[in-house]
Amino acid sequence: MKIARAVVKLRVPIVVITLILMIPSVLGMINTRINYDMLTYLPESMDTVKGQNILLDEFGKGAFSFIILEDMPDKDVAELKERVEKVEQVDSVIWYNNLADISIPKEFLPDKVYNAFNTDHSTVMAVFFNTSTSADTTMDAIREIRSITGEKCFVCGLSALVTDLKDLCEKEEPIYVAIAVVLALVAMIILLDNWLVPPVFLASIGMMILLNLGTNYFMGEISYITKALSAVLQLAVTMDYSIFLWHSYNEQKQRYDDNKEAMAVAIHQTFLSVIGSSITTIAGFIALCFMTFTLGRDLGIVMAKGVLFGVIGCITVLPSMILILDKPLSKMSHRSLIPDMKKLSGGIVKIFPVFVVIFALLIVPSLYGYAQTNNEVYYDMAECLPKDMEFVIANTKLSEDFDISSTHMVLMDSSTDKKEVKKMISEMEKVDGVKCVLGIDSLLGSTIPKDILPEHIKSVLENDKYQLMLINSAYHSASDAVGEQIDALNEILHRYDKNGMLIGEAPCMKDMIDTTGHDFEVVNLVSIIAIFVIIALVERSLSLPFILIAVIELAIFINLGLPHYLGQSLPFIAPICISTIQLGATVDYAILMTTRYKSERLSGNDKKSSMVTTLRASIPSILVSGLGLFAATFGVAVYSDIDIISSMCMLLARGALISVVLVIFILPALLLLCDKLVCYTTLGMKKCAKY
Repeated sequence: MKIARAVVKLRVPIVVITLILMIPSVLGMINTRINYDMLTYLPESMDTVKGQNILLDEFGKGAFSFIILEDMPDKDVAELKERVEKVEQVDSVIWYNNLADISIPKEFLPDKVYNAFNTDHSTVMAVFFNTSTSADTTMDAIREIRSITGEKCFVCGLSALVTDLKDLCEKEEPIYVAIAVVLALVAMIILLDNWLVPPVFLASIGMMILLNLGTNYFMGEISYITKALSAVLQLAVTMDYSIFLWHSYNEQKQRYDDNKEAMAVAIHQTFLSVIGSSITTIAGFIALCFMTFTLGRDLGIVMAKGVLFGVIGCITVLPSMILILDKPLSKMSHRSLIPDMKKLSGGIVKIFPVFVVIFALLIVPSLYGYAQTNNEVYYDMAECLPKDMEFVIANTKLSEDFDISSTHMVLMDSSTDKKEVKKMISEMEKVDGVKCVLGIDSLLGSTIPKDILPEHIKSVLENDKYQLMLINSAYHSASDAVGEQIDALNEILHRYDKNGMLIGEAPCMKDMIDTTGHDFEVVNLVSIIAIFVIIALVERSLSLPFILIAVIELAIFINLGLPHYLGQSLPFIAPICISTIQLGATVDYAILMTTRYKSERLSGNDKKSSMVTTLRASIPSILVSGLGLFAATFGVAVYSDIDIISSMCMLLARGALISVVLVIFILPALLLLCDKLVCYTTLGMKKCAKY
């Protein structure tokens, strides 16, 4: 209570200090680097990641792209190649004039050289950059190359994808926040009992969101997924705390003549009530930090921090603002549009065995759908972009014109015997889906020695430690076929050079698939155990954690099982994140209802009358909370052109509604069914089993 009274007393300084803190928060947010490359979140210990680092550090080559040029004379292509080579971040450009003068007719070239770079109406050049795939300077170089090459040229590669993704995100993200704010505002105006308090809520939450985004500066960088979702999620998840404070304040105003004393009591009670719910939410986000794919740690830390800021704002900034605006707020009250839940509550209790049966019937189909959805996720980030994006158009042309869907790179010892290298290349070219293997030894032919090549040409594919080869594949990244192909190529490579490395987008994607499959199981287990322990401590019960988690997990199974039945494929990160976020964010509804039910039973009421009272009191709060989460995420899901953002927001919106329905209808039925078990296994409730 001392802290609560201090907040009331210092209400004006608290608001002033918070407003001042917005300045460094905005500067911190602007200066936090955003990472758009999912592959950088792979563990540093993986060979593919080590290989990418060696390629950059030892070979001076980082990002890699293809440029397709259509219906352009060879002389113009050669001139354009020279202009691309002058772009600051470009290390080297490989076209067929690296190996033969353009005055030599293409028909006289070896078939391998001709087919690698040409079709009837187009030609392709390979570009190496001296910076990493997602470096800001690489993205600037991609934009410069596009401006140089014009409409008849198309730039492929992961750096082009990252560039387009960044541009689209920067265009859409302010709209995400605007949509979430407007829809959350509409939901609160409809569901609360005051016209002015929703904007006050949003102002308070908005300041906490800015503080959270500003402090991300100390993390160095965050992913674009974290940036796109964090504001929306923080708004949706922490809105409950503001509602709790408002309801508590209105209750205390009926007991105290002094509004300041009423607010002090409300702050104290709100802190006690939200501490349990916020801990479960934070536990859900912290569970993401156990992923070896470190995107989970990125999102988990930012969102756990956001919930913590939400709690702080709820007991400091919001009560201060409410007291400052107390007079205008008191004039803006209106009747809540949520009807009395007495009849619905009685009906649910009356037929509760029906809901027990429904619970049992839902388990098998939801589990089956959930398992199938996890097997049907996609990992190729190109699939998350609109089909009219420049990168997607370029990738489609590369696949259709050159039958190249992915390109791997081989790094091997430059001192390896030339005959052995040729033998290895011959074996690799027989692997299913391999179109060609391009390296100095494969392009020169058996009769031409390396030494006759000019040093500036030889250095493109070889240095004193390593030689580099490109493997063009007909298989798409992240497909089962390319996974088998990579295994076969690695087996061949390691027979000739045990330290050789196969790197590139597809090998990294394969590592990501293997990593995240394990992560999914770990994150689920950690979040369930953490939240089980928290519920057991909060409710002082051994049985209630099983019941509450069973209900929310069923809601998760239904939510993540529906994409299978609807014929939808989800981005790989969505099920991992949603399973923990939905559990952490919506188990609060179950805790709210269970806590009230315990209170009614301990007051001496029988189980049915206790549940009727519990439902009547809890349903409005659960509806406001669930619909707030739905409103803040549904609009973003509908609007976003980035499938990974759209999918996660749609899952959150749908998950909120499913959790609300199950908590209102299924949880009461299970509590009534297991009432005696709950009484015997919950501290202080043993006497309640008698009535």
